[in-house]
Amino acid sequence: MPETARHRGAALAVLSAASLMVVLDSSIVAVALPVIQTDLGFSAPGLAWVVNAYLVAFGGLLLLSGRLGDLVGRRRVFLVGLVVFTAASLAAGLSPNATTLVVARFVQGVGGALTSAVVLGMIVTLYPEPRARVRAIGVYSFTQAAGASIGMVAGGALTQGLDWHWTFYINLPIGIAALVLTPLVVASDRGLGLRTGIDVLGALLVTAGVMLLVLGIVQAGDAGWTFLTIATLVSAVILLLLFLLRQARTRTPLLPLRLLRVRAISGANLTMVVMVAGFLGFQFVTALYLQQVLGFDALATGFAFVPTPVMIAAFSLGLADWLNTRFSPRAVLVAGLLTTSVAFLYLTQVQTSGGYALHVLPSLVLMGAGAGMAIPALMGLAMSAATPEDSGVTSGLITTTQQVGGAVGTAVLATAAATRTAEMLSGGASEKEALASGFRVAYGYSAGLTALAAILAAVILGRRAAAAPADTAAEPVAS
Repeated sequence: MPETARHRGAALAVLSAASLMVVLDSSIVAVALPVIQTDLGFSAPGLAWVVNAYLVAFGGLLLLSGRLGDLVGRRRVFLVGLVVFTAASLAAGLSPNATTLVVARFVQGVGGALTSAVVLGMIVTLYPEPRARVRAIGVYSFTQAAGASIGMVAGGALTQGLDWHWTFYINLPIGIAALVLTPLVVASDRGLGLRTGIDVLGALLVTAGVMLLVLGIVQAGDAGWTFLTIATLVSAVILLLLFLLRQARTRTPLLPLRLLRVRAISGANLTMVVMVAGFLGFQFVTALYLQQVLGFDALATGFAFVPTPVMIAAFSLGLADWLNTRFSPRAVLVAGLLTTSVAFLYLTQVQTSGGYALHVLPSLVLMGAGAGMAIPALMGLAMSAATPEDSGVTSGLITTTQQVGGAVGTAVLATAAATRTAEMLSGGASEKEALASGFRVAYGYSAGLTALAAILAAVILGRRAAAAPADTAAEPVAS
């Protein structure tokens, strides 16, 4: 990889910009959904597939994409992903009908998985020194943590200032620039080679299993616990269990099970699922509260979230290095998660007559500070025991659990809010009162999820796991 600080900084900037583009895409599109529905004639159930098609492809292919990076070279997989994602973004923007847009979104998810799965592994390889790695992971974590909030601002501005097509076209200049710059600033890596072997059956099992898992979770949030939802989730569990059995028996596993026996990896991934479930549900619910109860339009809703990415930047870009050096990553992670839990508890007091400055802004500030502390620490712990040969699949694994957590959180919080709202409406409450009550329940769930994540981090990521330095990856911590 490039040796000079300038070259490494340029490579980090390109990788982070591409990662940010993929993260932005989901929230940018979410803001534009009502306009897309009107323009292309989507039915209400069909409109959900503008989001779901992307999530299913993206979540299902992350682990396979990460392993491909280890085998054929992470830069090569990254570039292929950029080509696919950028081309699919153009196709989505040009879509003349609903079917074309859903197909383009699925292909976007494929490109997004190829691009995102290898980025963290490339950064870890690029920065082998522990302190420099912490700073680099802080930059990457900013793109992951703040991307959704930035996307809401951009989505509102593009949708109201231009039209929904530009929520996809905005990816073109970023994607093309990354394609041009990556070969110039990111050194090529050979990978282990396909001759090492790739577990085709395992790849099919885990891809189908994770796709069905994400699909089932999404269906549970949209349609409730129907027979189809339960059957989808049961099928997903069976396929994933078969995948684990396959990995224990094959000579060339897609996911070496020895990685899951390392507490720094398994504990970080479990914590990631629970943490992101609380985080992304918060964004979904708060956007609805601002629009449906406080009456904000799309652009105002986007700008209302600005304090969160500002605080995330202050902590993940400015303080992550000092905090993780002065204290342990586990301590920083637990402190960040407890801070976000306090933010959610404060939001359980929102009212129909509440104001943004009194009831929402303080929580957005606390949320940003907590996420800015927690996410870089957790990303660093997840990659701390990864060897160079496994950094791609380890990166793909943490990104997969991030996506599964987001799907779980959105489904659980949306269901909890909708159930409470329906109960209040049946009891004679006004629509705004019922909605606010539902959102308060959802915020309580978010507070509980992030508190649970803090407990998991404190218990599972014990001192030995949390203190494992990044440059001793060849000596994983025993479970």
